[in-house]
Amino acid sequence: MPHISAGSPLTRFLARYRGRTLIVHRGFPPDWLNELLKQPGGGGHFRIDARQLDQGEATPVDWLLQRHVLPLDLPLPLLIKVDNDGNLYLRHLLRGNQVVHPSELYWFLEEIAERHHVYLRVEDGTFKTLTGIPLTDNEARAMLDSL
Repeated sequence: MPHISAGSPLTRFLARYRGRTLIVHRGFPPDWLNELLKQPGGGGHFRIDARQLDQGEATPVDWLLQRHVLPLDLPLPLLIKVDNDGNLYLRHLLRGNQVVHPSELYWFLEEIAERHHVYLRVEDGTFKTLTGIPLTDNEARAMLDSL
């Protein structure tokens, strides 16, 4: 991985979130969060409400979302998988106008390296943005293949 300044927001973000998943949202439909918490590992996702980003001093995750993720104008909620190299895989959680069922997150995470809407690759201390599957494609292929 290229050298990144020790005090940079990117370094601080990766120190906390490397190998983790985040769900960025602007609120959830009724009972969606309760259903997520019933799923195996469902409580392990960091949940970040984008409506609260401009309150107080910017944290490294605020920096990431404001500078690199939200300007992509992807639908929310958005699943972000931070791999062990610090690269980010982004996949929105809408199918049509409905948020997918929380049980589908397992399938999305299983295939996110191959099926993501956007991939942010760490390059020269920042991110290079690469597109993936179309925004209209949000079926969990692994789930369909298992039927």
